[in-house]
Amino acid sequence: MPQFDVKRYTPDDAPAWNAFVAQSKQGTFLFDRRYMDYHRDRFRDYSLMVYSNGRLFALLPANEADGTLWSHQGLTYGGLLTDARATTAHVCEAFKSINAYLRANGFHKVVYKAIPWIYQQLPAEEDLYALINVCGARLTVRHVSTTLVRDHRLRFTESRRGGIRKATRNGLTVSESNDLATFWQILDNNLEHKYAARPVHTAAELELLQSRFPNQIKLYMAFKDRQALGGTLIFITPQVVHTQYISASPEGKREGALDLLFNVLLNEVYRDVPYFDFGKSSNGDGHDLNEALIFQKEGFGGRAVCYDWYEWEID
Repeated sequence: MPQFDVKRYTPDDAPAWNAFVAQSKQGTFLFDRRYMDYHRDRFRDYSLMVYSNGRLFALLPANEADGTLWSHQGLTYGGLLTDARATTAHVCEAFKSINAYLRANGFHKVVYKAIPWIYQQLPAEEDLYALINVCGARLTVRHVSTTLVRDHRLRFTESRRGGIRKATRNGLTVSESNDLATFWQILDNNLEHKYAARPVHTAAELELLQSRFPNQIKLYMAFKDRQALGGTLIFITPQVVHTQYISASPEGKREGALDLLFNVLLNEVYRDVPYFDFGKSSNGDGHDLNEALIFQKEGFGGRAVCYDWYEWEID
């Protein structure tokens, strides 16, 4: 069994970190340091790099908060990144070394936000086995997302098809857009009115991230006579197109703007992508299911994929 060494990430490691993310089994641009570091002022980064006999074996995107290691509070998911050479036995040993490192550095708990299987380019659930059988972890949070599978598309429900027909009759069109400010106004107004909430990102942050990742972050909107009625900001990864934000104005909801928008994205623009993920429809720790929201997403033919969090004590 090889020897594993763990070190804390430093900014000097960025080239090696990003190169490993790019060739890992489950890496996405969210783990690129140009993405992760946009909110470094809000989180105390404590990402880990695991080496095997001097070779980089794995990465763990993480931050520290009150003696707890989170993987990662600022990301939707944040588990262990490995390449095709990683085996189950080696990942188990790597977690033993990670736990020993954390214990030596004063940590008392880990919160681990596992990477959902749809993002894996090869099977990569060695970590889930190790969490239970090495770390003694327990499942503490389970959110539900809604995902469409390219090779097993379900028929849209009549409510979604009716919305498409209405939008088509009323002359709505769909296109890619650079007008993030207009979309953000629709989104902000909608969230504040409906949920008394604000988007996780600011418009300025998304403009920055889109400038860094123009091929991975795109905005599509539905229009009527050049007036934007709704849209979605999507994150594009090797396996998955993920809707980071979806919103429509009151008029857009009446006109079926989102039904037409997703018909175009699902059946034309991204019809060849393996998975189209609408994101979670559960709040808080996952117990509060937004039934109206998931009903809409499932109407496009999506079904459940879980986003799981695990915890364990460092003793």
